[in-house]
Amino acid sequence: MLIVLSPAKNLDYETPPCSKLHTQPELLEQSQRLIDELVKLAPQDVSALMGISDKLGSLNYDRFQAWQRPFAPENAKQAVLAFNGDVYSGLAAERFSATDFRYAQKHLRILSGLYGLLRPMDLMQAYRLEMGTRFANAEGKDLYAFWGEQITEALNKQLKALKSTSVVNLASNEYFKAVKPKLLNAELITPVFKDLKGDQYKVISFYAKKARGLMAAWIIQNKLERPADLKKFKAEGYAYNKTLSSDKQLVFTRDSATQ
Repeated sequence: MLIVLSPAKNLDYETPPCSKLHTQPELLEQSQRLIDELVKLAPQDVSALMGISDKLGSLNYDRFQAWQRPFAPENAKQAVLAFNGDVYSGLAAERFSATDFRYAQKHLRILSGLYGLLRPMDLMQAYRLEMGTRFANAEGKDLYAFWGEQITEALNKQLKALKSTSVVNLASNEYFKAVKPKLLNAELITPVFKDLKGDQYKVISFYAKKARGLMAAWIIQNKLERPADLKKFKAEGYAYNKTLSSDKQLVFTRDSATQ
C-alpha cells in the first residue's frame, strides 16, 4: 500500500539528521519554475499572499531568494526529518530504524505546494507554500492548477512499482485536493480519527493530525501489506469503530477520559 501525508508549516533544520540516506525530489524542475515566479514577490507580497505576519513574510521571502540547486546535505535536509508539525510528532521518524526508512521511502509520499510530491528521504530546502495558496502562475490561478495531474501520475507510477492497488489517505483535505481520485489506479482508503466530546465523537484537529502520524508510523514499522490490517490499529486510546466506518472510510475513536 501507499501512504499519503500532508507536510507541516513548522520546520526543523537545526537538529542533525539521524540518517545519511538522501535522494533528490522527482519534481524538482517544476519546483524551480515556481521559485522563478515566487522570487519576484516583495516581502509584503509574500505576507499578503499567505495571510501571515510581516516577520514571517520576510522569512519566507528570504527562503525563496536563497533557494538554489543542486540540493545536498550541506544546504538541504530530508523531508521527513525537516517537517516538524503535529503529524510529524506522531510519526516520530527520528526513531525509525534503517529498515523503516527504506520501507518508508517506497511506501510513504508527502504532498507539497512547492515540491508536489516528496519521498521521505528527498532533500528539500526550507519553504512555506501551502497547497491552498491562491498563487497565480503560468498554469492557472492557483497551485492546484499548477500541479494539475502531475501528482496523481507520480502516485500511479509508484503504485505500479509496488504492484499495489491501495492508497491510504492520511493527508488533509487541502492537500489531498491536489490528487485526482478518478485518475488514481487504486482503492482509496481514508482513516478518520475522532474524540468523544459531550455525547458525540468529533474530529479535533490537533489530535487527528497526530493520530495520522501515529498510523503512518505503525504501518511503516509493521511493514503492512493488506488494507484490512488497518483496522487493527490501536494507539493512544484510538481503536477501530465498526459502527461509524464504511469500506472507504475507517473511523477510529477514543473517549476523552483516555487522553
